[in-house]
Amino acid sequence: MSMNHTGHLLIRHANPKDLPALEQLYARARAFMAASGNPHQWGDDKPTAEELLESIRRGHGFVCMENGQIAAAFVFHTQGDPTYDSIEGEGWPDQGPYGVVHRIATGGARHGVAAHCLAWSRAHCRQVRIDTHEKNIPMQHLLDKMGFTHCGTIYLEDGSPRLAYYL
Repeated sequence: MSMNHTGHLLIRHANPKDLPALEQLYARARAFMAASGNPHQWGDDKPTAEELLESIRRGHGFVCMENGQIAAAFVFHTQGDPTYDSIEGEGWPDQGPYGVVHRIATGGARHGVAAHCLAWSRAHCRQVRIDTHEKNIPMQHLLDKMGFTHCGTIYLEDGSPRLAYYL
């Protein structure tokens, strides 16, 4: 996957040296989610340092850089996601290969960073699938604004429901 510029945003693979900044970024994202009425999606500790390092090791961890600082982080891959195999509701409109975006988080300082990360992901595959918590209203608004379609409900390994979207 090539790294590309849009404005002053650069997306690159995350690396283990990014871990302290990533942990700070996700802590801020959890605080924002809790303040927005969504305290349970990532709880007090998700994603863990181990989960972040595993994404990096697998080449699925990405950061969006602005002026040398991490403005956002997310997981993107095209290996499929077993939790998307079963969906309640409308269902996926396309059964072909897809990219998955997980754990998207921004520092909140710059408007449009999450949209930039989603657009970058879509540029690297035919279709993108993403899910979010029913109480994550800011993410639902962003997905709607970007033209994602709500396709139904999927369930995580622990049985938690998530709203599933497709673009």
